[in-house]
Amino acid sequence: MEGSKACAKAASPREPIMQIGVDSARAVENKRVFVIDSDEVSSMALQFMLADECETHVLRDVAGALEKARDWPPQLVLLGAGNLAVEADAVARLTNALAGVKIMVVCDAIDDSAARLALQQGAHATLLRPLKLETVRRRVDAQLGRRAALAIPVVVA
Repeated sequence: MEGSKACAKAASPREPIMQIGVDSARAVENKRVFVIDSDEVSSMALQFMLADECETHVLRDVAGALEKARDWPPQLVLLGAGNLAVEADAVARLTNALAGVKIMVVCDAIDDSAARLALQQGAHATLLRPLKLETVRRRVDAQLGRRAALAIPVVVA
């Protein structure tokens, strides 16, 4: 019985949870990001990197994203280049259906033909692999209109 009380107490929403490297103001801001990527490794990595600061949803295709967006519209969509190869009109469908949404194409190289086409169709930016936590958060923050943290090193002589 005591063990179950301890577990219930630990799961209480009033208990503070320590998150390393997370700005608490951003964690409660509730920005919604959809990750649409056929590459499961990339999509799970992006979800993990963004989960502390954004409400992140992983979806397999644009149709599923548009269905979810009826009730839960995103502020940002991270769209995998692999999905663009299958759904060439993905950017147009997303921008037509979701007013004001920002779209970032997740790709291996800036000269990827699918990424270039997506940018011409209205995608706002690219996010290059390999994915690094700091880069992903900084680029996502920029698209969400969040202020960048300014860090100026101080050198004491």
